Amino acid sequence: MKPPERTRHRRDFLAGSAALATSLLANQGLAATPTPAVQGRAEHVISIWLGGGMGQIDTFDPKRKGDPKNRKAGSYYDAIDTAVTGVQVCEHLELLAPLMDRVTAVRTVHHNVIDEHAAATNRMHTGRAISGTVRYPSIGSLITHERGAAAEGVPPYVLIGYPNVTRGPGFLGAQHGYLYLTDTTRGPTGLTRPDGITPVRESRRNRLLSALRDTNPATDRQVKEYVATIEQSMKLSGPMFSSAFQLDQEPADLRNRYGGEFGQRCLLSRRLIERGVRFLEVSHNLNFLNGIGWDVHNDGIVNQHRLIRELDGALSSLILDLESRKLLDKTLIVITTEFGRPPEFDSGGGRGHQVRAFSCVLAGGGLTHQGAWGATDEMSKKIVADPVTVPDFFATICAAVGVDPHKHLFDGDRPVPITDRGTPIQKLFT
Repeated sequence: MKPPERTRHRRDFLAGSAALATSLLANQGLAATPTPAVQGRAEHVISIWLGGGMGQIDTFDPKRKGDPKNRKAGSYYDAIDTAVTGVQVCEHLELLAPLMDRVTAVRTVHHNVIDEHAAATNRMHTGRAISGTVRYPSIGSLITHERGAAAEGVPPYVLIGYPNVTRGPGFLGAQHGYLYLTDTTRGPTGLTRPDGITPVRESRRNRLLSALRDTNPATDRQVKEYVATIEQSMKLSGPMFSSAFQLDQEPADLRNRYGGEFGQRCLLSRRLIERGVRFLEVSHNLNFLNGIGWDVHNDGIVNQHRLIRELDGALSSLILDLESRKLLDKTLIVITTEFGRPPEFDSGGGRGHQVRAFSCVLAGGGLTHQGAWGATDEMSKKIVADPVTVPDFFATICAAVGVDPHKHLFDGDRPVPITDRGTPIQKLFT
């Protein structure tokens, strides 16, 4: 006896659906090889931010020499060999060149934020486009949310530079934000006790504040976060952490090797990680030697070499200093910027913006360094091998410090992947 027509159709539909699902799963298994998990052994990150857009063709991805006067595209400077065979850098990175076996210039970073510094800065700090519904956290807040501080009584995340929302904690909350300072000769202003407040008065105030909290316990989330921040600030105002800012304790010759204002920021970053700070951002954005920073339109490019030399001295000193203290493998140094610069020169002899191929840099951190990763064409304009998205670059940073780049966090009940599905550069972990 035949089954009813409707039953037969239902059976045929279920059988067909099962066959289709099996086929799709089989094809997916054949087409996709699972990415092996990688996990580094670094404990700290020092992230150096070059505001304005560092030109890769004039620094870490040099090509044939150009001529701005005759509008001939190419590098502004000559290239020099490095410690890694086949890898060259700009002539003004002469101190870093012998150390490139501890460094990987990732030459194929790219995104799609065109000609907009603020949006590109956000992308290079959060790994995502600006959203109207989600306040994404920065890479510093992500890592410190997952790892916390490396020691008691220190902040996990410090910004040496001006505060900005792109560096912030987003939906993770204020307790995962940063402590910032702009003056390397003293600690953060908010942690410095006014001259008129004696230790006795401070102690009396703290007792009164504790009594008020016990009487009126915080229930609102924002109030709780504020209270937690205040309590942390009180701990940080103690002598152990504040002594990190006494740079005059360092040998004079070492301070001279680091160089001026920017170099002293890098030296301070080393002192802070020694005390247990997990993530530091050092901004190269105060009193630029060339007057305009890395955004070298028109004649702003004329003194670009002064910025490159300043970066060269500070970065090479930081690498060697960390290495001498057995801290280089434990500390990942990262250099990022909004975007790169095209090989062509503008009407004033400078360069515009380029997002489709630019360089970011990794050093130390226990990685297997390559000198350079990825390849661009003959003018550093297009990627020809091993493209790296911003989420991929972030995933590499996360993996280097033991943070799972595939983990999901939650904005309320909404799952948010830490790196927007980025994949670490596998070769750096082998």
